[in-house]
Amino acid sequence: MFRWIFFIIIVAFIEIYAFQAFKTLIKTRWILVAYEILSAALVIYFIWSLSQFDRTVGQNKQSLFTFGLLLIVYVPKMFLMIIMFGEDLFRIIRGITNYFVEYDNSGSYLPDRRKFVSQIALVVAAIPFASLIYGIFEGKYNFKVIKQQVFFPDLPDAFDGFKVTQISDIHSGSFDNPEKIQYAIDLINQQETDLILFTGDIVNTHATEMDPWIETFKGIRTPEFGKYSVLGNHDYGEYITWPSKKQKDDNFEAIKDLHQQIDFKLLLNEHTFIEKDNQRIALVGVENWGKNFKQAGDLRKASEGLTAQDFKILMSHDPSHWEYQVKEDEKHFQLTLAGHTHGMQFGIEIPGFFKWSPVQYVYKQWAGLYENVGRYVYVNRGFGFHAYPGRVGIMPEITVLELKKGASVA
Repeated sequence: MFRWIFFIIIVAFIEIYAFQAFKTLIKTRWILVAYEILSAALVIYFIWSLSQFDRTVGQNKQSLFTFGLLLIVYVPKMFLMIIMFGEDLFRIIRGITNYFVEYDNSGSYLPDRRKFVSQIALVVAAIPFASLIYGIFEGKYNFKVIKQQVFFPDLPDAFDGFKVTQISDIHSGSFDNPEKIQYAIDLINQQETDLILFTGDIVNTHATEMDPWIETFKGIRTPEFGKYSVLGNHDYGEYITWPSKKQKDDNFEAIKDLHQQIDFKLLLNEHTFIEKDNQRIALVGVENWGKNFKQAGDLRKASEGLTAQDFKILMSHDPSHWEYQVKEDEKHFQLTLAGHTHGMQFGIEIPGFFKWSPVQYVYKQWAGLYENVGRYVYVNRGFGFHAYPGRVGIMPEITVLELKKGASVA
């Protein structure tokens, strides 16, 4: 009950200030009444829809729609609230100054609300409003191929120029456009790389979410050195209430089987070798290990028998694993591939110059390539989407990494 009271208070606070912005600019009564009715109807819908969320089902099309609409409505209104509330603080300070310092006791000591502040507030609010709509209708399928060279002095000579395609965070239960997904699969195939790696989260929760997409993802051509994968935090069915432990366990087994159905070799705390011209590199795959999520990954078990001299590519879904365990491990994992963050599906990115997302305040490594004393982690921005059915600024990614022999040129 308390959470609903808190939600209503926050919504009321936002709505009051948003209405003040419109009221200052719009004087036509019927438009204001229509705005109030629409706002009230949306609040009622949000309360109803959120109250209908079924913990035994998890995210579905309705919850995706609701969360997307919630952001479209209230993110712009939050900008309105911040600006209008800031003006109120200014008015109060100015009023107190007028009353006590300038001794202006004639009438109201509070200055009138300024029209141009409301105009600025509405212009500012229009930016996230338009961006969030674009993110839902265009951004979520605006796939980008990002190519990155990574240099290693200890890379076996045979693997100089070896290309690895990485995808991550498919979240198949969120898809709603077969043509766009097929387009992304075609993009993957066009890269003609040596090895394809998938770093987890094939579904949101249920194995059945992948059923309509199995043939599509099976269409990812198997390159010369194969296709491999690991599990992500969503693949364990941790985020819903299951009727029984058996159903949860059965779902987990079905999710693991999905990888085989799309011709990926799932690595479960184990490693294999990729051999070329009588030289080899180790491909290590751990189950999910996250600082704040499920910790099923066992780096020791997965790398048993390997040494610091072996060149290793580690697949680990959550980049916090690299931060807390991998980057200073004595076995020297030269390259780690991760995903998980999605770049929060929201941010600002100018390739080669600037990138920002709120997720960077949670994860030190959240998108792109990071290095620590010659050990690298690449964090893929994700193939699919979750919760918010869109992407703003941080687009879905297909990564092509080219391994190069030599010292870093950075």
